[in-house]
Amino acid sequence: MTSEEPEADRLHPDQPHSARVWNFLLGGKDNYAADRQAGEMILQMFPDIALLARLQRRFLVRAVRHLAADAGIRQFLDIGTGLPTVDNTHEVAQRFAPDSRIVYVDNDPLVLVHAQALLTSTPEGACAYLEADVRQPDRILEGAARTLDFDRPVALTMLGILGQIPDSDEPEALVARYLDALPPGSHLALADGTDTNDTLNQAISVYNANSASSYHLRSPERIAAFFDGLDLVEPGIVPTSQWHPEPVDVGRSPSEVDAICGIGRKA
Repeated sequence: MTSEEPEADRLHPDQPHSARVWNFLLGGKDNYAADRQAGEMILQMFPDIALLARLQRRFLVRAVRHLAADAGIRQFLDIGTGLPTVDNTHEVAQRFAPDSRIVYVDNDPLVLVHAQALLTSTPEGACAYLEADVRQPDRILEGAARTLDFDRPVALTMLGILGQIPDSDEPEALVARYLDALPPGSHLALADGTDTNDTLNQAISVYNANSASSYHLRSPERIAAFFDGLDLVEPGIVPTSQWHPEPVDVGRSPSEVDAICGIGRKA
């Protein structure tokens, strides 16, 4: 893919893309007919998918708030950014720490089109955007180093992104590669869908068969293994509805949902 390609060819509006389908599920408008059709298909099979999307977004807000306000983190590497919405990572972080520096990473050209909305930083802080795939750690780390200081703690956020990586691409090794590049005191905030619901499994299978991308649900044990070697922040690895929940944010907060999350600290 090159910058000389026509924008429509780069965006592939005729094919569903995970970032745009997620945007649709969150009630956004930055999506195409193919994305809406894929989202509606999932909603018909598994109506709670929109709730999962909202819960993951609220976890992002609570996680970044904790990292900036309580853990003293001032640098964030947000991989799998998705399309801009309310309370993006830099907005939450800079609300509590105006000098926070954020690097967003995504591989959807439509996110790049809207990147200007992401790059509005406080004067004290900084924001940057990289168009790259999570499976390009060397490229991402090199690009992020132009904005972040890897001698100081960094918060790595990976929400819903590892589910887009098949086992053949060794997602555990990818996470380890990123964490190896971060200094002690850095944190990993991660959330992903689980394979604990047969109806959700079937809905995702149908989505995968009709989308340019695919999503890979995993067992809670597999997802928890991404935190191996890290010190878990309370309450540990829990359903996204249970990480310091604020029920008013989603209208209702079921005790069990088919997605888990957590934050781990590198000693």
